[in-house]
Amino acid sequence: MSHLQSENTKRIARNTLYLYVRMLFSMGISLYTSRLVLEALGVEDYGIYNVVGGTVAMFSILSSSLSASVMRFLTFELGKGKAAELNKVFSTSLAIHLFLAILVFLVVETVGLWFLNDKMNIPTERLTAANWVFQCSCILFVIKVINVPYNASIISHEKMIAFAYIGMLEIVLKLLTSITLIFNLFPVDKLIIYGLLLMFIGLLSQLISMAYCNRHFAECTYRCNLDYKVFKEILGFAGWNFIGCTSLLLKDEGINVLLNLFWGSIVNAARAISYSVNGAITSFITNFMTAINPQIVKSYSSGDYNYMMLLVKRGTRFSFYILLMLALPVLFETDFILKLWLNVYPDHTANFVRLVLILSMCDALSNTLITSQLATGKIRNYQIVVGGILFLNFPLSYLFLKMGYVPEVTMIIAIVISICCLFFRLIFLRKMIKISISDYLREVVGNVFLVSVIALIFPLTFYYSMPDGAKRFILLTLASFISSSITIYLIGCSKSEQALVSEKISAVYKSFLRRIQHTIYKHS
Repeated sequence: MSHLQSENTKRIARNTLYLYVRMLFSMGISLYTSRLVLEALGVEDYGIYNVVGGTVAMFSILSSSLSASVMRFLTFELGKGKAAELNKVFSTSLAIHLFLAILVFLVVETVGLWFLNDKMNIPTERLTAANWVFQCSCILFVIKVINVPYNASIISHEKMIAFAYIGMLEIVLKLLTSITLIFNLFPVDKLIIYGLLLMFIGLLSQLISMAYCNRHFAECTYRCNLDYKVFKEILGFAGWNFIGCTSLLLKDEGINVLLNLFWGSIVNAARAISYSVNGAITSFITNFMTAINPQIVKSYSSGDYNYMMLLVKRGTRFSFYILLMLALPVLFETDFILKLWLNVYPDHTANFVRLVLILSMCDALSNTLITSQLATGKIRNYQIVVGGILFLNFPLSYLFLKMGYVPEVTMIIAIVISICCLFFRLIFLRKMIKISISDYLREVVGNVFLVSVIALIFPLTFYYSMPDGAKRFILLTLASFISSSITIYLIGCSKSEQALVSEKISAVYKSFLRRIQHTIYKHS
């Protein structure tokens, strides 16, 4: 491994560590906050907030596609070392987002309001509160749209420590918000207060991001020097990426609206709880991918395709392994964990939790492939085909719900489609970056499948031989961790990766011993 690759690997490790500190801090608080909010609002209002916020998010299609575009172009220019072009990209993208924020605000305040009040399944007595939540979500969304170029700059520069601190501040403020609801400190409808406070928290965190970028990155100063070529490239990239973003939005928020229309806000609450659990677990791999994605793009832009391929395969395997270790005990003990975490939760929640975790594990096999595809900038045919397949989530879910199937069918459809998309992504990337489909299926997909099957055996013996309860939960969790860790090390890792892991464990162990010896010597 070259010196540059070694430095890049260390940077990935360092950035991942920063993000994990943020995640560990955030995860515990977020889960506790979700419990407090559910208790304070009640199941129905909790579901209303999530589906109304989702309705606003449905208008974020353009923003999502542009966000990926800005991230790609900023990272690409950094990888090429063209600092002079960075300000052109930033200024042009900021101008586009300002215009987009105004456009989306107008659309949301017309079409969105009509849909909320005339079509959604919300109790009449809660419509006023729902409209307040809608307006707060709309304002927060506009702020986030304008802030997209700033967040893209932080990630592109790989300044994850700033990203971590801002995220932790936001989580703490959300905890204070939930405490405010529990103690009913404001003599106003709790759902309205919740919407207003989250709006102010979002505004504060976005302002901090802007201030950080203006101080630390020279290109993050807006200048009226719009570059037509950059403008055309960003919009062209975003235009084709729009297809994929639309499909993903319909898969998430669109399905949420369908569930509201067919099953009501109680099922929305069950789905929201499952995604809270999933978010806490997948935040481990999200942080890992946030650290590794810029390196994949920079490797492509600098022509270091071998290192890029190493990151793609290793990134997929290790993100899946992290998810497997955390998801196994939750998949087995979903009901026990939900009862321990929440005093009350709606029907379908446990099934949603299991299915959304399985979906996340399937999606994890494609994460680095998506980054690689975006890095090439050639996404037209890819988005037409893969985005078109993802789009099937919405009509197929509508069809099955219309036929009277249970809400869980929407997740099963998403899992099947996710697996199909993996194969089509590989077909496209075979031409784009010369990836070998057979190698990827053998070294990555086959590897993680074998690891998963073997890791399941030991925990299964506890699951079927013991009655449910705290004792089984503790033993099964330990069994899952031991089984998955050993299997990943012996089967999932290559010889060089095993040596690296052993070296890191040895270094941590020696450091721990030195600290103990220093403490003993100091007090002797």
